Amino acid sequence: MRIRTASLAAVAAAALAAAAFWLLTAPQPLDAAVLPDKPGDAAKGERLFWAGGCASCHAAPGASGDDLLKLSGGVAIASPFGTFHAPNISPDKTHGIGDWSTLDFVNAMKRGMAPDGSHLYPAFPYTSYQRMTVPDLLDLKAYLDTLPAETTANQPHELPFPFSIRRAIGLWKLLYLDGKTFTPDPAKSAAVNHGAYLVEGAGHCNECHTPRTALGGLEMDRALGGAPNPSGKGSVPDITSGPGGLADWSAEDIANALDTGFTPDFDSLGGTMAEVVRNMAKLTAEDRQAIGEYLKQVPPVAAPDAPKP
Repeated sequence: MRIRTASLAAVAAAALAAAAFWLLTAPQPLDAAVLPDKPGDAAKGERLFWAGGCASCHAAPGASGDDLLKLSGGVAIASPFGTFHAPNISPDKTHGIGDWSTLDFVNAMKRGMAPDGSHLYPAFPYTSYQRMTVPDLLDLKAYLDTLPAETTANQPHELPFPFSIRRAIGLWKLLYLDGKTFTPDPAKSAAVNHGAYLVEGAGHCNECHTPRTALGGLEMDRALGGAPNPSGKGSVPDITSGPGGLADWSAEDIANALDTGFTPDFDSLGGTMAEVVRNMAKLTAEDRQAIGEYLKQVPPVAAPDAPKP
């Protein structure tokens, strides 16, 4: 009798735990009411496309020139949790996102959700994209819709158990996805706020330059202070205003580096930063200057393992 009672209790506890897991990991989509009445502006969306570096992950590896606009996916993103493969985000209705509604796209960017309600892995940096405004996301979607439709099928991620349990991302989101859109700081200048929006939102600079917890979440108390390279090779530099970062650079130096790829010492930015420069060079001079002015007022943080830029 006691064994039977214990067994029933264990089954009941397991059922409760499963129910709690299911509830806690449920997706939290936005309602259609968040969408503005006017359609997106593709011309404005093009600027956001380059600010977000979409081609760097979603164009075929090694693409250049016009091929950067063929978003067939395929770039492999190594991480401590396995290897992620960037998907096709072209307007193709079968293999890309051509069948996605505007709300589907906004939910992907701000809630990390696929149209079927499943969680997207945060290798797709929606923890940063959530800061973008809904009108800007509509502009970006309008631009993506103008690009060539690519029929390349997506590659599955290569993730060991338990990281292959996609539903568990819902728990991760409880810790690291707050759903907040960027709010300008009234104490800062318009340029600094504009730079902050580009850095923290579309530019998703924190995704590489901010260290992560053991669970892969951003340590925002050390924002932009440098971090181990997510691929495991070397480090990503400190880009705060501190002595380990950009203390010796002016805002103009930063803006020039993002345009030309050259540091104030006439060294060249290499590695993945070369791709960042390729993207940032397509922004306006005012955009790059705003980024420089914002970074010059980001407080320094301790990041002893990060090299100087």
